[in-house]
Amino acid sequence: MLSKLSTVSFKGVETQEVFVEVQISSGLPVFTIVGLPDKAVAESKERIRASFFHLGLSLPQRRIIVNLAPTDVLKEGAHYDLPIALGIMAALEIFDKEQLREYVILGGLSLDALIAPVIGVLPAAISAYASKRSLICPAQNLNEAIWAGQSLEILAAPDLISLINHFKGEQTLGTPELPTFSPDEFTSQNYGDMSDIKGQYTLKRVMEIAAIGRHNVLMVGPPGAGKSMISQRLMSILPKLEPQEAIEVTMIYSMAGMLPEKGLMIDRPFRAPHHSASLVSIVGGGVRAKPGEISLAHNGVLFLDELPEFSRATLEALRQPLETDNITITRANQHVTYPAKIQLIAAMNPCRCGYYGSTQRECPRAPKCAVDYQSKISGPLLDRFDLIVYVPQLPIDDLILPNNKQQETSEVVRHRVCNATEFGRNNEKSKKMIKIENLDEKSQIFLRNVAEKKQLSARGCCKIVRVSRTIADLANSPKITQDHLYEAVNYRYSLDGRIH
Repeated sequence: MLSKLSTVSFKGVETQEVFVEVQISSGLPVFTIVGLPDKAVAESKERIRASFFHLGLSLPQRRIIVNLAPTDVLKEGAHYDLPIALGIMAALEIFDKEQLREYVILGGLSLDALIAPVIGVLPAAISAYASKRSLICPAQNLNEAIWAGQSLEILAAPDLISLINHFKGEQTLGTPELPTFSPDEFTSQNYGDMSDIKGQYTLKRVMEIAAIGRHNVLMVGPPGAGKSMISQRLMSILPKLEPQEAIEVTMIYSMAGMLPEKGLMIDRPFRAPHHSASLVSIVGGGVRAKPGEISLAHNGVLFLDELPEFSRATLEALRQPLETDNITITRANQHVTYPAKIQLIAAMNPCRCGYYGSTQRECPRAPKCAVDYQSKISGPLLDRFDLIVYVPQLPIDDLILPNNKQQETSEVVRHRVCNATEFGRNNEKSKKMIKIENLDEKSQIFLRNVAEKKQLSARGCCKIVRVSRTIADLANSPKITQDHLYEAVNYRYSLDGRIH
């Protein structure tokens, strides 16, 4: 007796088809799983045995061989439980094995035959949709699977007996319709409002520019100046995720087992790991090569507070994904790549005590305190920040005394951000102006003088032009002018207190 059905293995957010072949033949009673199973897959035979017992079934006292092909790919995770169990039932002719040919199957099993939720259902559903097949998954993963496509047939079963009855024609597991939710139903975190921040008008302007162009920002200033506060409020002015972006983020969170109840990520992620976080937790990895904080911040913001306090290896690991928009995790037997299109927002004090260059309090060990502290940030990493701004200490009078100038709300700022983003997207001239050689003669001379005086790298010059293009979009200008360049240059603060 032989049966064959399909499931998937995961390599990052990509899937690879795995065939589950079950053969039941005469011989000494044995239940063997071959094909490079990991510990979780090897233990599935005990969960299957217990589930069958709970249903009043028993495994035949014969030779049961389960082969997971291709055999040279490591099989990891508990989602092989369900396809192996169904493969055994098909081989025993409990139902017609041909019914399972058109399904991609994944799901875990508990000892009482309930189908347990697993990670990676959305990537598996997208793979099934692309290959024009159907999906069998746990009922608890339904909210995730339905976003793969409206026409995808999904059998989301709560337990093993429901699937048996469905294929025997005694029960019907219908395919649900794609639900509709308002954006407010998805929003679970309150990041505050820009109007909460008093003063710091330059910093607010920088964050608005960063929100439009998705620029990386480094804020340098004494403690208590508002760096962390405004970093969170940046989320309140960013545009909502586009549908394709939302699917990409959802796939990553599915692989990490961190999806919300609605099954779809519609808010841009905001990740703020502590500076004591390990290299693996930031980059990703571990036994199953799970995504790290860099990938979890895909299409969102990665906020690193107290930047120099992170380990040197962690900081240098940021350099590659900031350029390529992905991160590759290398293991002994495979290479796993996750998307990592992040907006890096970082904050740091100018020195260890935090008061180097402050007009209100003196650093007792200047300048050595600042030199030692700032040396933890390498030049190549520093060069990858588009905007480097000094955040001064806010005078106490600005906090206590009433301010007649009304603070703009996040809604007002977000409206400008969305308009500028749309202007830059639709204006073909603005896209062409991103190259340095397309600047007018006066702007080229100005940029050349700045580059020579401040010893800017080629990357630094390009970043100034990119920021200038964003400022031009904010002003609804089809061309970059010298004023735009001048403002962009003034946002290249160097750690020693001079314009970079």
